[in-house]
Amino acid sequence: MTKKSSSLTYASLFALAILLGILNGLYSTSIGNITAHFFSEIFVHLFKFISVPIIGVTICLTIASLGNGTTQRILWKRTLFYTLSTTLAAATVAAGLFYGLHPANIVSVPFSSEKIPLQKGYLDYFISVIPDNPLAPFVQGNVLSILLIALVTGLAIRVIEKEEYKQSIIHVLGAIQSILFFMVKWIIRLLPLGIFGFTSLCVKEFLQHFELNGLGVYLIAVIGANLIQGLVVLPLFLLIRRLNPWKTFVHMSKALLVAFFSKSSAGTLPITLACAEQNNHIQPNVSRFVLPICTTINMNGCAAFILVTVMYLMQNNGTPITLPLLGVWIVVATIAAIGNAGVPMGCFFLAASLLSSMNVPIHLLGIILPFYAVLDMLETALNVWSDSCVATLVNKDLQNTASSKS
Repeated sequence: MTKKSSSLTYASLFALAILLGILNGLYSTSIGNITAHFFSEIFVHLFKFISVPIIGVTICLTIASLGNGTTQRILWKRTLFYTLSTTLAAATVAAGLFYGLHPANIVSVPFSSEKIPLQKGYLDYFISVIPDNPLAPFVQGNVLSILLIALVTGLAIRVIEKEEYKQSIIHVLGAIQSILFFMVKWIIRLLPLGIFGFTSLCVKEFLQHFELNGLGVYLIAVIGANLIQGLVVLPLFLLIRRLNPWKTFVHMSKALLVAFFSKSSAGTLPITLACAEQNNHIQPNVSRFVLPICTTINMNGCAAFILVTVMYLMQNNGTPITLPLLGVWIVVATIAAIGNAGVPMGCFFLAASLLSSMNVPIHLLGIILPFYAVLDMLETALNVWSDSCVATLVNKDLQNTASSKS
């Protein structure tokens, strides 16, 4: 079987899985629900299992293997520049949309005795990055801590004086990475089963909570901000660098689909890496450095959600929303999004932390919660799309640098 026919067969399986998932969600039965839940949980566990070591190993190995010249400097500078630029743009778009639409307050809100399960303050998210146990971050899946450990370990390997020791460690890390990527190929082959489960549960949950009530304009603001960022702003970043947004989107479509249904950008990382290298032809030294970092700090969808949600709840609490206040919160939402973990509902709990720290009543989040499943899917897909764009842009910059030297 040729590569083209194999890709067509796999795309057909994806389409069939989505169709069966929609039908199973619309006409749910006991057996159908159990089957969908089983496959979705299996793949969520697989994504978590493979993504945590991939983040640690790829970042550590890439930093340890990088040279000390122009390539390393461009990787660092370009990744940070595009990450901050796209996230700041997402928060700005959300602020403009919120100010323009000006969603009305909810006049009468029944207070729910069920509190949002808030366990951490905003500063605690940064404190928790510093691990007190070398194994705890990997057991708990704390992506920020794993990223920090990988960065420090990679830098430490670089300064080892004995070259044979350094190369031995790099070879071991390379072997582990090869094993992980081989496991990713197995997971990708079975992925249509997971898509069936994710789609079924998504359709079922959507049908149960399809009531907008007084939150329509708020939801339009959040969804609109994500769509404008994904369909207009990010393609503009690519066009400015003379890159084709449509081709990039098609090449990364499999990862975007998984991100949409799994609601975890960190969990989607193995698929994102595979699509970036095999379909989008990004150099492995770029993708394996940029994408794990972006998965942790490049949260366009989270920045938009945080800004619109915090502004809406502050407005409902009697705070007048002014342009200077929006300007301040564009910066705050950008920084907060960078500190968010790429896991399901990460933005929701981070927004709750911010509001709680300002003594703003957060019981309205209980009303937003039923709709957050759909918002989370869209935000996660946008996050992975932004990660893909950043990796593509950095790859282009490196190619231009290499061409100018030759």
